[in-house]
Amino acid sequence: MLGFKRRVRVETERMTLRLPEHADWRQWSELREVSAAFLAPWEPVWANDHLTRRAFTNRVYWAQRAEAQGTALPMLLIRREDDQLLGALTLDNIRRGPSQTGTFGYWIGQPFARHGYMREALRGLTHHAFANMDISRLEAACLPENTASRGVLEKCGFKYEGVAQSYLQISGRWRNHVLYANLRSDRRGRTDAG
Repeated sequence: MLGFKRRVRVETERMTLRLPEHADWRQWSELREVSAAFLAPWEPVWANDHLTRRAFTNRVYWAQRAEAQGTALPMLLIRREDDQLLGALTLDNIRRGPSQTGTFGYWIGQPFARHGYMREALRGLTHHAFANMDISRLEAACLPENTASRGVLEKCGFKYEGVAQSYLQISGRWRNHVLYANLRSDRRGRTDAG
């Protein structure tokens, strides 16, 4: 079939990482809703229609366009044993040319936190980015007090690089973020990813 592009899927030990599909809306909205208080301290304020089917439909179309254009890879984390949606990991702001860089953003549903799923997903998508997408540098940022996020980045081979002042609006306030990076050819010390 002309013009058909096979969608990217990344397989890890327990999960399939794939683009969102329209049929994911109910699981996605329920998991986001049940995890709202858990996620709120770390995320921008949600729009009033954040959990609606229409907003999710727009998210699906954006994900398809972004993947096709090579600007982002927005992946849902699906546990293979029961097709349970666990969270999401997006490789965004993919820049080509001399930089070959992308930025990770992620969230995990509260019921699935602290089970190693995000670490597994980050390692899987990091390997995919380095081995299959010719990405040279992966970046991530989180709030300084987000010890869980900092820990998962460090366990996945990301190294602390500094602080970005007023980096993102979180919970309605401009907040400083700590910056991390993982390099495909990292000479700064050991990295388990890639």
